[in-house]
Amino acid sequence: MNGATVFVVDDDRAVRDSLTLLLEQEDIVVEVFAGAESFLAACRPTSKSCAIVDLRMPGMSGMQLQAELSKRGILLPLIFLTGHGDIPTSVRAIKAGAVDFLTKPIMGSELLTSVKAALRESERMSMQAEASQTATASIASLTEREREVMALAVEGLPNKEIARHLGISHRTVEIHKARIMHKTGADTLLDLARIADAGGLRP
Repeated sequence: MNGATVFVVDDDRAVRDSLTLLLEQEDIVVEVFAGAESFLAACRPTSKSCAIVDLRMPGMSGMQLQAELSKRGILLPLIFLTGHGDIPTSVRAIKAGAVDFLTKPIMGSELLTSVKAALRESERMSMQAEASQTATASIASLTEREREVMALAVEGLPNKEIARHLGISHRTVEIHKARIMHKTGADTLLDLARIADAGGLRP
């Protein structure tokens, strides 16, 4: 798994050491932290990274860490690994976006399967974020009128309806649409719809 990084956040040194040994055998770069606070201070997620987090730690808990990462907009898939798991807690963690909720002791093969799934999710999230940034920049390059035309076009309205809705001529709509396609780099209306979705132009 070249280029992958896994952050291990656990106050138990024996757990940190055993996870490091297991993951490094898979050519994964491992960074270990004894607590959530030190992890937050140094956390630098990449496009192929995840974190294995203990649930109960001195200071900030694993669930509090998950909430803080979300608050900061840090895209990092989490795997909870705990000796104190229960169903309500696991449900809350998964609903909040955790990739998996595992209980100690665990088979190395099971943990690696979960890590691989989390790393795939990390790549997906990274690509989605990049597409969103690109789309937002494309939409920002449009004039207000062009954004209005684009919003109606991706809803499936024909040019005549757009013209009637905005009180402009059919020909003006065509000109706006040509400029929109050029500025956004879209080749088809479907491309334009994807850009609108990624850039938040429509709900």
